[in-house]
Amino acid sequence: MKGIVFTEFLDLVEEKFGLEMVDKIITDSNLESNGIYTSIGTYKFSEMLQLLQHLSKNTSIPIDSLLLVYAEHFFSVLKKSYPELFATYNDPIDMLSSIENHIHVEVRKIYPDAELPTFEVIEKTQNSLIMIYKSSRAMHHFGLGLMNKTFEHFNSKATIILEKLNEDGTEVKFLITKN
Repeated sequence: MKGIVFTEFLDLVEEKFGLEMVDKIITDSNLESNGIYTSIGTYKFSEMLQLLQHLSKNTSIPIDSLLLVYAEHFFSVLKKSYPELFATYNDPIDMLSSIENHIHVEVRKIYPDAELPTFEVIEKTQNSLIMIYKSSRAMHHFGLGLMNKTFEHFNSKATIILEKLNEDGTEVKFLITKN
């Protein structure tokens, strides 16, 4: 997992819960990196999972809810860092439907060893989109948060239904309808 995901997560934890919480979740975790991350480094997903689990335990906030909040934070980072990518699109459905064939292609140019989820477009209309998310990391709520912010970015609203196709959340169907 790319280091920027870790550095931004810890920045968010500090912003929302304080530096003491950052220190606590790092100390409580058994991290190969010792909690020292660079944005360009690559780290094991198991470290992110431990940080999320300890933050959830210490705040009584479910991991899925934490991932939603984190995705909203991360969206602003992406928007600031890659404005040209956002300028390519005029519509949230078009942007979301291009995750696999455009956005992830661009991400791989910057981070060639990035392990990204896949998003298969099943059906697309002007006002709706059905996609299948697949990832061994089961961070579908992070994806949901990014989708919510995409609609917000385009001053639009949507109903997004998440339907787990596997109990462990490694395969999820997103049913997206523009309001």
